[in-house]
Amino acid sequence: MRRAIRAIAALGLLAGSAVTAFAVAGPAAADTQICDQYGSTTIGGRYIVMNNRWGTSAEQCINVTGTGFSITSQQGVGNTSGAPVSYPAVYLGCHYTKCSPGTNLPMQVSAISSATSSISYQYVSGATYDAAYDIWLDPSPKTDGVNQQEIMIWFNRQGSIQPIGSVVGTTTIGGRSWEVWRGSNGSNAVISYVAPAAIASWSFSVLDFINDVKNRGAITSSWYLTSIQAGFEPWIGGAGLAVTDFSAAVNSGGQATTSPTTSPTTAPTTSPTTGGTAACRVTYGTNVWSGGFTANVTVANTGSSAINGWALGFTLPSGQAITSSWNANLTGSSGAITARNVTWNGGVAAGANTSFGFQGTYSGTFTSPPAFTLNGSTCTTA
Repeated sequence: MRRAIRAIAALGLLAGSAVTAFAVAGPAAADTQICDQYGSTTIGGRYIVMNNRWGTSAEQCINVTGTGFSITSQQGVGNTSGAPVSYPAVYLGCHYTKCSPGTNLPMQVSAISSATSSISYQYVSGATYDAAYDIWLDPSPKTDGVNQQEIMIWFNRQGSIQPIGSVVGTTTIGGRSWEVWRGSNGSNAVISYVAPAAIASWSFSVLDFINDVKNRGAITSSWYLTSIQAGFEPWIGGAGLAVTDFSAAVNSGGQATTSPTTSPTTAPTTSPTTGGTAACRVTYGTNVWSGGFTANVTVANTGSSAINGWALGFTLPSGQAITSSWNANLTGSSGAITARNVTWNGGVAAGANTSFGFQGTYSGTFTSPPAFTLNGSTCTTA
């Protein structure tokens, strides 16, 4: 859902956000269709997809896949001198009380060691829209209501529409040139980066954009990253627009500053890593037979703060391949592997542990992975 109140046409303000409320359904099966105005579901055990038809009474439907969504029908028509009619999107983090499964957001900017994302869009002709990638930040670890700073990355712009505010210059981020706009929609500040030509897919550092906004004096390192979102703002038409693939990860490793004393009780805490070796220990137990094996991986939180959302990275030795897994979402089947928590085991209290497992095949001599990283920082091994 978008977060800015949309009485903005009279102010000469265009793309931004709308205040809405939505309920999250269970995980999406293949080709799940959502037509409810604020309907949503989870995908990949990690992200939330929302329909968020906030600006029109006309029907909009989206088809949700395991890696994104597509707009299957869009009947609303917006005023191109005003606001778009909706913001269907997929996101990581917390948005209007709804947090994606196992997320470690909000996270203080000073505590972020890396924030990366990969996005692939599918575009259509004859419609008026922007492909909007949103990054939200706030002075507190806010998990409800409007955040104070919105970063918009316009991967594509079609029709006579423009971002909120006015052009303040150009910059280069991630090896690409961007036109920079800055303004306010009356509810939150917005800095927009507009690509001179459509970008269909890109893997990039979200932190590069956050640092540019910080260098402009809009935020400080004590602010919190609350969510990362990718979708579309259609004004006219839009059926066929799709996010075909979305992924994002935020890793801790910086030195967090003091949190505000008024932080919400529902806000997730961040990983207690401070760079170098994380406050974690990994036990890698195996059962090996000729050509095959199972592994049980136990991740212990040896720090003094809870971990909310974890990603364990390791590299399988040459000749090994994973065929099935349980209690974690695995990216990769050989070589570099990332195991991410599922919905129910993302929180690990100080002194507690969680575990997952997988089965695989191997050739040659069986050996264990040499090292493990938790949310980007190295763990000890038992």
